[in-house]
Amino acid sequence: MSLPTSLSQHIVRRPQRIALLAHICEQGSITRAAKSAGLSYKAAWDAIDELNNLAQRPLVERSVGGKGGGGARLTAEGERVLRLYQRLQVLQAQVLGSDDATSDFYLLGRLMLRTSARNQLHGQVSAIERHGRNDLIHLQLADGLALTAQITHDSTQRLELEPGVEVVALIKAGWLELLAPLATATLGHNCLSGTVAAIFDADDGPSEVRINLPNGLVLCALAQPEALTALGTAEGQAIRVQFAPSHVLLGTPV
Repeated sequence: MSLPTSLSQHIVRRPQRIALLAHICEQGSITRAAKSAGLSYKAAWDAIDELNNLAQRPLVERSVGGKGGGGARLTAEGERVLRLYQRLQVLQAQVLGSDDATSDFYLLGRLMLRTSARNQLHGQVSAIERHGRNDLIHLQLADGLALTAQITHDSTQRLELEPGVEVVALIKAGWLELLAPLATATLGHNCLSGTVAAIFDADDGPSEVRINLPNGLVLCALAQPEALTALGTAEGQAIRVQFAPSHVLLGTPV
């Protein structure tokens, strides 16, 4: 099975995050792996969540509690990606044999897009509905999860979207709205159910809430502390998250 294009490009553009897989394999815990990689605990989980979301299958499995703040191990897919990364390191060393080659490599890196959107979900276009100047793009994510994006018809044509095309759905954390498990979602909005994985409180501003979806994907949302209190939000509890199709941005490989 080949890697999703989005993950393959990530290996080339963000090798330091892929290298974290090697530290997890060696250390067996996120705390120790983060320290070994020179990252904060939170930064390490940010990297893992992004990699798991971009892959067709989770690369890292976590376990709660235990020595070092909980264990972690690579899945079979994670081990395969790590082997690919290690092979690419050998090839890169062979290619970058001169100063000019190294300069050209970094030029390519600058020309490739990075995004500030915290939620990056890999999927495929399953259907396209035309609504005037806009299109509703229906996406199939991992393990049957689905969502809808609304973009202009011009954007659909420019991205050359059609059923079967791989895309990355980008959703800013501030665009996600948390709902109680039995709350009614806004008509026409995407609504996904999951469990609260972690809550990171901020000294000033909204808290960051990580939500585990049933298929292993992770969403990151921002919410004010008083809103979390009103919802009774706590780690391990069920929660729903909704967002408008117009708040889903789409990207395709160049």
